[in-house]
Amino acid sequence: MSVLHELEAVIAARKGADPDSSWTAKLLSKGPERCAEKFGEEAIEAIIAVAKDDRENLTYEAADVLYHLLVMLAARDVALEDVLAELARRQGMSGLAEKASR
Repeated sequence: MSVLHELEAVIAARKGADPDSSWTAKLLSKGPERCAEKFGEEAIEAIIAVAKDDRENLTYEAADVLYHLLVMLAARDVALEDVLAELARRQGMSGLAEKASR
């Protein structure tokens, strides 16, 4: 099991937990919109790290982005496997061809 799958399982386990006992539970209890907002904040922090050429901070912020993406997916009951299957479907296809197929 990959670290992302393990993290997804932890997030799922905390979905119904007491919000006072877990950051993940607290975030999920605020609803999908707040989860999306937090994901956006983390993405902006990663963008700033790129712009500043701050490799160390980019690594840290990228981890936050991945975590918050998984929380956001969990908030809408979208499985990581579904996202990975979509990536697999696109594999070997030109980005231009994939975009034209939509």
